[in-house]
Amino acid sequence: MVVFALILARQLTMQMMQNPQILAALQERLDGLVGSPSGYMESLPKVVKRRVNALKNLQVKCAHIEAKFYEEVHELERKYAALYQPLFDKRSEIVRAAYEPTDEDCEWKQDEEEELTEEMKEKAKVEEEKKDEEKEDPKGIPEFWLTVFKNVDLLSEMLQEHDEPILKHLQDIKVKFSDAGQPMSFTLEFHFEPNDFFTNTVLTKTYKMRSEPDESDPFSFDGPEIMGCTGCTIDWNKGKNITLKTIKKKQKHKGRGTTRTVTKTVPNDSFFNFFSPPEVPESGEMDEDSEAVLAADFEIGHFIRERIVPRAVLYFTGEAIEDDDDDVSERHTSSEGEEEADEENDPDYEPKVRVQMSTDAPYCRLILRSQHTEYILSPPLMHLCLTRPQTLILLAKKQVL
Repeated sequence: MVVFALILARQLTMQMMQNPQILAALQERLDGLVGSPSGYMESLPKVVKRRVNALKNLQVKCAHIEAKFYEEVHELERKYAALYQPLFDKRSEIVRAAYEPTDEDCEWKQDEEEELTEEMKEKAKVEEEKKDEEKEDPKGIPEFWLTVFKNVDLLSEMLQEHDEPILKHLQDIKVKFSDAGQPMSFTLEFHFEPNDFFTNTVLTKTYKMRSEPDESDPFSFDGPEIMGCTGCTIDWNKGKNITLKTIKKKQKHKGRGTTRTVTKTVPNDSFFNFFSPPEVPESGEMDEDSEAVLAADFEIGHFIRERIVPRAVLYFTGEAIEDDDDDVSERHTSSEGEEEADEENDPDYEPKVRVQMSTDAPYCRLILRSQHTEYILSPPLMHLCLTRPQTLILLAKKQVL
């Protein structure tokens, strides 16, 4: 009798699993379970949950202390920015030919790998002198900032061909921090020499920051975050505004059937759109496109402040780019390992599940895909999972299939 019942159950299960609608329903239930809490916290005794709440309150207090820490870091940034600035000013003077560095300024000790023999040094010196005789003596370091931008992927992606003639006139980028006692912010100043494109000598972009936990989600606090930014008005000379372009479009009159040409002015891709970011409404609600633009804008502003301005010469030569590539490679390798470890140790981690029918066996099988593993389930287990799909999650999690 028991054997007959098992055979009947297997036949019924196989018939059900061959039904696409049942498979789809099972997959839908599994998808709904992925990422859901495992139930561990809910299973804790009330007295333990009460203590966990006390730990959470302590964590909130830690977040507020961390916010104060970052406020003091901002004050330190302001202090040291004043110490860096004379060096950055000297850099600017050399770039724009306002100061000619002395031989002592220009002496640079090469690495052992870069050291040349006296014969090679003499040969290089002769070649350089020959080149200098063949062309005019350039002033300062031509196209310094344009070269920096073109060397950095994050910035070069913003550049258009029509931006380059303007950026050749960029002489300096400065970072200005908000004054003591004022809301946390920083301003990027782009200094230009007189040019034929606009009358501004300085273009600015100000980023407003916040360094306090969000009351609705205090555990998400991870240091200061940019809350919004404001650009500036560019006073373009007539016919030089590269952020706009004119297009001609033919329109056909519905009634008369005649055709006319209409001229329209539309936005044009340009680096200088950087100075006209989308406004963040007071409600904070934005459409997806605007959110994406702002997210990219914040990343660029932060990168210019943290990396480009302090290390401009190394991005000009390309040395900083190699360092960045090494850092990214190390972080990528490290984060992959951390993610795998987190998934294994996290009691609330839910593995991704995929149900698939297999036709390479004499009887119906169900394959459960969890991370990089395939689990083959027998018909009796399939019957159980039809009524309790959470079983699939738990079995995959415990790796006992």
